[in-house]
Amino acid sequence: MASPAELFARARRYPMGARLFSRIVTARAPYFASISPLFRELRPNHCEIAVRNRRGVHNHLGTVNAMAMCSMCELAAGTMLETSLPRNLRWIPRGMTTRYLKKADTDLVATARLEQPVSPDFSGDLLVPVRVRNTAGEVVMEADIAMYLSPRKPA
Repeated sequence: MASPAELFARARRYPMGARLFSRIVTARAPYFASISPLFRELRPNHCEIAVRNRRGVHNHLGTVNAMAMCSMCELAAGTMLETSLPRNLRWIPRGMTTRYLKKADTDLVATARLEQPVSPDFSGDLLVPVRVRNTAGEVVMEADIAMYLSPRKPA
């Protein structure tokens, strides 16, 4: 079975391919459709997701809602892990620590990145850092997502 990164690479060869890939991902995990994400990059140990600054993700102040940014972070981290982990491992989020640094009043890009590959015999908590930047490249939010990794059960 192809990894999400391989599917994304195939989809990007076509006009609107990244948008189609993003729709397929949100069809599989419907909650994330609420932020209308657009995958910009997806490869092992790296994922970038963009979200437009639009009324549907605003809070009462007219800026991007904190929970919309948390959704971006969880989607980026989870999809990146799905692409990066050895096939014998599975993951589940355990918690998220967030820091809101600036007002989020532009389009945003969340980037999840691991510095090194995960070993096939790893088990336990893995901290996945995600940064959300505005159109000026400034970090508006930082998230550290604790992901629990464990061996997949045999089929």
